[in-house]
Amino acid sequence: MNKDNSNDMIPQKFYVDSNREETHDTFTLYLSSEDSPKKFHFEPGQFNMLYGFGVGEVPISISGDTSSPGTLIHTIREVGAVTKALRKLKQGDSVGVRGPFGSSWPVEKAFGKDVVVITGGIGLAPLRPALYQILAQRNEFRHVVILYGARSPQDILYRKMIVKWRAHLDLQVRVTVDLADKEWYGTVGVVTKLISKARFDPGNTVALVCGPEIMMRFTIKELQKIGMKEEDIYVSMERNMKCAIGFCGHCQYGPKFICKDGPVFSFDQIRDLFRVREI
Repeated sequence: MNKDNSNDMIPQKFYVDSNREETHDTFTLYLSSEDSPKKFHFEPGQFNMLYGFGVGEVPISISGDTSSPGTLIHTIREVGAVTKALRKLKQGDSVGVRGPFGSSWPVEKAFGKDVVVITGGIGLAPLRPALYQILAQRNEFRHVVILYGARSPQDILYRKMIVKWRAHLDLQVRVTVDLADKEWYGTVGVVTKLISKARFDPGNTVALVCGPEIMMRFTIKELQKIGMKEEDIYVSMERNMKCAIGFCGHCQYGPKFICKDGPVFSFDQIRDLFRVREI
């Protein structure tokens, strides 16, 4: 998206093309604008501020494909008044959009290396643009590993896409759930248990990690145990963002602002702060 910094606080009007249910509490908005599709350009890992008119706005990671700028896609979990209002939107309804903002996943840093994507819950949504890029340039990488954990089989995001990924012989795709039902025949347990089963070289790997903070903490510990370098582990932090331009200070994370310096950080950048809960 071509940005004019003077207009970072002014939402642009977009329209809902469709609103699709993903799980009982998660949905995906497909948005378009009357303006040129060139306005949709973004990097994987960046986020937008979505404004529900008359309600407020929330930061939401972009979950579409960077090579398909004609539609702006956001997968959203209903957790408050704004997201509840967004979930009620129908085709043709309008929504305000500011962005894109923030840093991105370092896909090109992994060229010639193994890449392991570890995610939990809705954390798969911010990582999906990176996965689109990785799969589109599959020959640039060695082993590609996708490890995904959900609370239950009913909470698994992008089911059809995961089935397609599993059909690729050059991908390692493993899915686990915390709580299984009688129809689930896959792995049960936390996503960190999948790390030891995956094939990749810890000394020549870039890891992309996104999910609940406690999940990321234990994932980083496991990656460190097997010898991964802190500068090769990337996490997405989305704490308390409100304005997206570092003006309000709500998301200040020690000397950094999540909205401006993040949300994607290498672990060595935030190692000391990451240990402090609710900073």
